[in-house]
Amino acid sequence: MQFSAKRWPDGFPAAAVYHRPMANKIRWGVLSTAKIGTKKVIPGMQAGQLCEVTAIASRNLASAQAAAAELGIPKAYGSYEELLADPEIDAVYNPLPNQLHVPWTAKAAEAGKHVLCEKPLSLTVAEAESLLEVRQRTKVKIGEAFMIRSFAQWLRVEELIRAGRIGYLRSVTAFFSYFNADPKNIRNKVETGGGGLYDIGCYCIQAARTGFGALPRRVVGLIERDPQLGTDRLTSALMDFAGGHASFTCSTQLIPYQRVHFLGTKGRIEMEIPFNAPKDRPTRIFLDETGDLLGSGIVTEEFPTADQYTAQGDAFSRAILDDTEVPVPLEDATANMKVIEGVFKSAEIGGWVAI
Repeated sequence: MQFSAKRWPDGFPAAAVYHRPMANKIRWGVLSTAKIGTKKVIPGMQAGQLCEVTAIASRNLASAQAAAAELGIPKAYGSYEELLADPEIDAVYNPLPNQLHVPWTAKAAEAGKHVLCEKPLSLTVAEAESLLEVRQRTKVKIGEAFMIRSFAQWLRVEELIRAGRIGYLRSVTAFFSYFNADPKNIRNKVETGGGGLYDIGCYCIQAARTGFGALPRRVVGLIERDPQLGTDRLTSALMDFAGGHASFTCSTQLIPYQRVHFLGTKGRIEMEIPFNAPKDRPTRIFLDETGDLLGSGIVTEEFPTADQYTAQGDAFSRAILDDTEVPVPLEDATANMKVIEGVFKSAEIGGWVAI
């Protein structure tokens, strides 16, 4: 199979992400020493031009101090309340367990802090919608941490679809899996919002909604639960959009794999590593406008090595500095939760659920 290649210049999309002077930075505080924060998000934000991570909190002061020392963060707090009371913090990143997302996001907003909350924003639609009133009253910005929505390859895919390069989008298919059967892992605990749909299926839903630019009209889902853990370890769903269909499968107990395909009337786009983009090599998407099944017409677009958490942090910070909309606002987070809730309900009743 032969590919022709196109490489984007270093820093793409630089004009969209890094246009503000370095002197203007948002001062961030982090709630908890969760691994997603200490290993991925915080280092990514520290590499950005608009983020300054100034404090981290844990319910255990020693844990906060250890994380602060390792990451070079100036302040460590032994409670979340102390961090929220710090007047030198502008915004909060919330990577707490899923069931704590909404209550601590609300508390941070009440303290006058902008909030970037890990996905899934909530465990129910009602919870997500409760934050709309909080945002209205506190006048802060609240967004969901879907880092893919600020990353170069996803911005390019959106551009190609909107420009009609694949004709009319008719189908989106996504797959996302990893293997983790550890009963002690928080992703495998029902009471903390564990399971595949909340953890990674949400990305597949986000991909379909991004492609079609809308909510599906209805969904139908199948769920297989781990007999010991009780979490959904294999979930598949079909989404009916006004313009076409989308399907996905996600699993917490399969070989690690991920792909997203967007198929239109005149072409298709394949994303090679759509969700966990590596930091040590470029990312690639494949554009086929010929339909040659042997692949002779595939054009590869390559994007320079970058950290999607850096892009996310700077994009959210820029929205604060410029007083513009955050990449994934509450309305978008609530829409994603409507689909998640619909898939759960469909699997329970064994039929289609209207969204």
